[in-house]
Amino acid sequence: MKRTLIHNVTVVNDGKQFTGAVIIEGERITAVIEGQIFNKEDFETVINGEGCYLLPGVIDEHVHFRDPGLTHKADITSESRAAVAGGVTSVMDMPNTNPQTTTIEAWEAKMENFAQHSLVNYSCYFGATNSNYDLFNKLDKTRVPGIKLFMGSSTGNMLVDRKESLRHIFGGTDMLIMAHCEDQHIISENTAKYKGEDGDAPIELHPVIRSEEACWLSSKLAVELANEAGARLHIAHISTARELALLSNEPLEQKRITGEVCISHLMFNDSDYHTLGARVKCNPAVKTKADQQALQEALQSSLIDTVATDHAPHLLSEKQGGALKAMSGMPTIQFSLNCMLELVDKGVISIEALVQKMCHNPALLYHIKQRGFIRPGYQADLVLVRPNSPFTVNNEILQSKCGWSPLEGHQFNWQVTRTFVNGNQVYLDGNIIDNYKGQPLNF
Repeated sequence: MKRTLIHNVTVVNDGKQFTGAVIIEGERITAVIEGQIFNKEDFETVINGEGCYLLPGVIDEHVHFRDPGLTHKADITSESRAAVAGGVTSVMDMPNTNPQTTTIEAWEAKMENFAQHSLVNYSCYFGATNSNYDLFNKLDKTRVPGIKLFMGSSTGNMLVDRKESLRHIFGGTDMLIMAHCEDQHIISENTAKYKGEDGDAPIELHPVIRSEEACWLSSKLAVELANEAGARLHIAHISTARELALLSNEPLEQKRITGEVCISHLMFNDSDYHTLGARVKCNPAVKTKADQQALQEALQSSLIDTVATDHAPHLLSEKQGGALKAMSGMPTIQFSLNCMLELVDKGVISIEALVQKMCHNPALLYHIKQRGFIRPGYQADLVLVRPNSPFTVNNEILQSKCGWSPLEGHQFNWQVTRTFVNGNQVYLDGNIIDNYKGQPLNF
């Protein structure tokens, strides 16, 4: 069995960092060593990580790889390439594809598609509708990460806005329910108020139409329903300071209500509409500078449990228009770790807390087996990053099929140099080794 040594590196794991080494045999980590006690001749591959940090591979619990049915803008192959280039080793895909992942047959077909094409480890949510909650008890809980519930905008019949259906959903499963929370009644009223004769509205009105109040009332309702049913609720992409009041500062293992923040709401605010336009249009909308700062500050506490991307590629032609006509979503997975490391440099979050919220906590929250930590016996999902290695995002390095990024022109100080998925090196200094396929996540 092939043995790999990564040594002379700063290991960040379990809330601490130290200079040492990690030994990989086959797919798994077999030793984590503080210091430099080993014989290099015992290894087929020796990697000197001098000047680098070794982190667990990022687990992105919230992605839209657009496959099947929307592959003109993204597919599993292209977006998993973007993932490994960004140090992401595991993803959980959303159900609003075509067909929607709201039947067991569609879910199985999507998982098979991932098995054939994904460079990273994978799983797929099961999507809730107003009428499919009777299927929840037929799902394999060791393979499905949770139920995705759209209490705000979605495609097809995935908007669940009937109180009776919501009660059935929250009371019908002990699986984690990830909820997109926006009040559709408020959004509809605001749309009617601001919609112009051309059927659109200025892009700057996007956070006015999809307002703080819409987010607050929907998130509040989700918490009330979850508490009433004793359900496990994970509020997706929290975008306002006000919603933070719904969350607890308790340790993760004591919570039934948890919260996620996404890269878009940490990196952008409503002033960016003036320069980037619909490139930063997403649902829920990017809000005020005060909201952005509150979310960043919450990273330093236990209010926010996980950091994800809501990676959602669209073609630039689909991003034309304003608050009503341009499609919502942006591709961010390739640079999510870079963004968070930038916040480390700014003192917003420690690198230990970054690892907790991007690697450890997703593994703990979803009960993922043997991933998310650098520990003996765990799968060797690892990423090597180098500080003080500035680069500028440009079109030539983008991997997402949509071919653009809201971060183009942005200079980062950290680079991802190597990514390992199950002990296999799939990314090295700008080059993707795509002869490997990831594994399904087990819960």
